[in-house]
Amino acid sequence: MNAHVRNPNEPIENLAIGTIIEVDGAHIVAELKPAITELSRIFGGDTYPIGQFGSIVKIHFGRRIIFAFVGKLRMKAEYELERGITPQVGGDERVIEADLFGEGEWIQNVSGATTQWQLNFERGVATYPLPQQTIYLTPKKELRFIYGHGKGHCVLLGEHVGSGGTPCYAEMNELLGKHTAVLGSTGAGKSGTVAAVIHSILERGRTAGHSNWQPRIIILDPHDEYAAAFPTHKKLSTDDGSLSLPYWFLNFQESVSLLIGKTEFVATSQANIVKMALLKARIEGAQELSLDATKITVDSPIPYKLATFRAAVEADKPPQASKQDSHNSILEKLDVLVRDARVRFLMSEWVGGNQDPFPSIIQQLVGDGPQPRIIDLSGVPNEVAGVSSAVVARTLFNVKIWQTADERSKDPVLLVCEEAHRYVPNKGEAQYEAAQEAIRRIAKEGRKYGLGLLLISQRPGEVEPTVLSQCNSWIILRVTNDSDREHVRAILPDSMTGLSKMLSGLRRQEAIFVGQAAVLPSRIMIRTLEKEQLPRSHDIDFDKGWQNVPMTEAQLKVVATRWRFQQR
Repeated sequence: MNAHVRNPNEPIENLAIGTIIEVDGAHIVAELKPAITELSRIFGGDTYPIGQFGSIVKIHFGRRIIFAFVGKLRMKAEYELERGITPQVGGDERVIEADLFGEGEWIQNVSGATTQWQLNFERGVATYPLPQQTIYLTPKKELRFIYGHGKGHCVLLGEHVGSGGTPCYAEMNELLGKHTAVLGSTGAGKSGTVAAVIHSILERGRTAGHSNWQPRIIILDPHDEYAAAFPTHKKLSTDDGSLSLPYWFLNFQESVSLLIGKTEFVATSQANIVKMALLKARIEGAQELSLDATKITVDSPIPYKLATFRAAVEADKPPQASKQDSHNSILEKLDVLVRDARVRFLMSEWVGGNQDPFPSIIQQLVGDGPQPRIIDLSGVPNEVAGVSSAVVARTLFNVKIWQTADERSKDPVLLVCEEAHRYVPNKGEAQYEAAQEAIRRIAKEGRKYGLGLLLISQRPGEVEPTVLSQCNSWIILRVTNDSDREHVRAILPDSMTGLSKMLSGLRRQEAIFVGQAAVLPSRIMIRTLEKEQLPRSHDIDFDKGWQNVPMTEAQLKVVATRWRFQQR
């Protein structure tokens, strides 16, 4: 056996930084050594910060090592005043406050002339330290055992802050299969974080040595940001006609949302009119496609002609003119939608024939081909944005439902919902009802069918609570709004409440990573991407912009034409 191998269970005095003065359950307070003038320490060529939020300190208790998250660094005088103790005049002592979260023990493995040490780490604390015990910085080698080495089904997110560059990995099945929320204020780096997650997923095939790696990722992109970040993506857009979500693909609830809109006193009677006409039109469409019309329901995705639907509504009109208002309202709304160039992708008439367009609609979303699939909704009007996103979400869920268990296991799908507060807001407006229902169902049941959800929002307080509560992991970037911070603080575990106070002061791309996908609740710096891997920023540089000549009348005329005909 190699006699020169150091026993890592023994303390390293060079990493000692202070002495415990209080133990309160899992919370400890330690006084820093007076000799410490610089709040960093170099060990083994790595620099370790002292007292940084989220860094890890340890206490040796016999052969056991107890680990704690640093939550606060402050002057001892402030700590004493808080407890009613008169501080010493001119005292400059500092104290660290930390929360115990786990413990471990180094086990020796001897193989021939080689000695290897393995840290057996466990979450939870059974051994509690005592006052006057010394606290130590945790060396990088130990942090790697605690945080994990990236083995197994993991993807790289970045590195742990205050850990000497220790990589941060997320357990992929937990991150994707059990839903994740990315939260943060505008400018905090949400889009870059989402791009980093997706790039890590796409790169996993290479890093893990898989001969075949084909993730299925669908991004709802309301601002046309993500196309620039993924050169091999497939873009589905309403602008160029590559996105096809025809009116007949809508189910009954979505059709009612489109044609009736916000709830009114006549909504129930109008919904019945739509239901009757929709069923009649679908049956006729099924007959034209030589499908069994006896098995058709109002929700069956059967193509139908708008003329048939319109005729069915007309035929249902009562003889009394005063009772025809509901029918006329539906027909008028239908005519408005057909004439609206902005929703042409939705209202293009089915021409009929014996060619069934249904499989091609599904193919564009989940078929083989380039990944990720980016659905550009930037040109979709607000009044149909909810319905459009609902159709996508519902289609994915229905495909999963009607797949066999074996097909699902071979075909998991991730839906990325950017600006989630836009599609699943915490409000009951009818125009959002279809989207809320579709995405809520994925949040509740998607994991059973291999359909994961990645929610992104700058206003977590405005996201539908049922959906957000179904997320089991969270990547929380800088949050500046007080009410949003309170909302986020309720998500964090007790051991991270100290870090929640730092939400407004996090740097760009710095985040708190908590939940089942995280080995431990952590403060991390998201991995750096190359410029061409980042989503396109829409921030305008005023200094550069105002160095140009204003637009001429001819140029403005071109803009006016685009505006007038709703074509970009």
